[in-house]
Amino acid sequence: MRLRNSKLSRDALLSREFPHYHVVASPETSGLSGSSCILQCGERRLVLRQHHAPDAPESEFLRQYHALRQLPSTLAPKPIFYTPGWMAVDFLAGEIKSVLPAPRPLATLLYDLHQQRRFGWRLALLPLLEQYWQQCSPSRRTPRWLRCLQRLRQQGEPRPLRLAPLHMDVHAGNIVHTVDGLRLIDWEYAGDGDVALELAAVWTKDNQQRLQLVQAYAMLARIPPERLWRQTMRWRPWVLMLMAGWFECRWQRTGDEQFITLANKTWQQLKNDKEAVWGQ
Repeated sequence: MRLRNSKLSRDALLSREFPHYHVVASPETSGLSGSSCILQCGERRLVLRQHHAPDAPESEFLRQYHALRQLPSTLAPKPIFYTPGWMAVDFLAGEIKSVLPAPRPLATLLYDLHQQRRFGWRLALLPLLEQYWQQCSPSRRTPRWLRCLQRLRQQGEPRPLRLAPLHMDVHAGNIVHTVDGLRLIDWEYAGDGDVALELAAVWTKDNQQRLQLVQAYAMLARIPPERLWRQTMRWRPWVLMLMAGWFECRWQRTGDEQFITLANKTWQQLKNDKEAVWGQ
């Protein structure tokens, strides 16, 4: 179901659309952001999600809803409700672990996702990089950052090896271990792109763990492992620049020191990542 009115407060939305549900977990206890929460009615639970970026276009949130509608329940939670600023999805019962799954099951999860029909919108990284540069604190716009940005702008994105629907925020905290298998949550960055970009963006602890994931994926996708690894490393500077820029902007908006710490760590990682390939 979907409303056509203006954005509602959480209390108004709950009263109007979910009168028989009650809040069982708030952002403080559930790890959700904003006014998002977990609702329950009898045995059924829903996750009520608020748009993660209120100042961002509503079309981005609507895209997430459409992506979830398209995906099978073997990959993602099913969406139940949408209205501007809010979305309700089925709650996935299971465990969220602090480490990634083993390479083979994680590769299988990603391969299954990449076999689905494309979402219909391409991920464009350069506009995001430009946006982060413009929105960050002027004091953080270093010559090195500008050089990296100009270099990527000049060479352009790597030519896709294989286009597919991507999640683009795969880390341990976004994987639910259910009794029926692994599921992915938090699809706000989803879009169509190169499968190697997804592999480059997975939050592994180091390149050895990433290599194991790429090798497992290559076997499933019947892509030569060396070719897939090199393509993944072509995407690494783009991914690291995205991460650094996102942390910089989050620090600018919130003043939370953890984001500047993460930004500094990512800049150092970009400098030290000798296996990343700058260029095509």
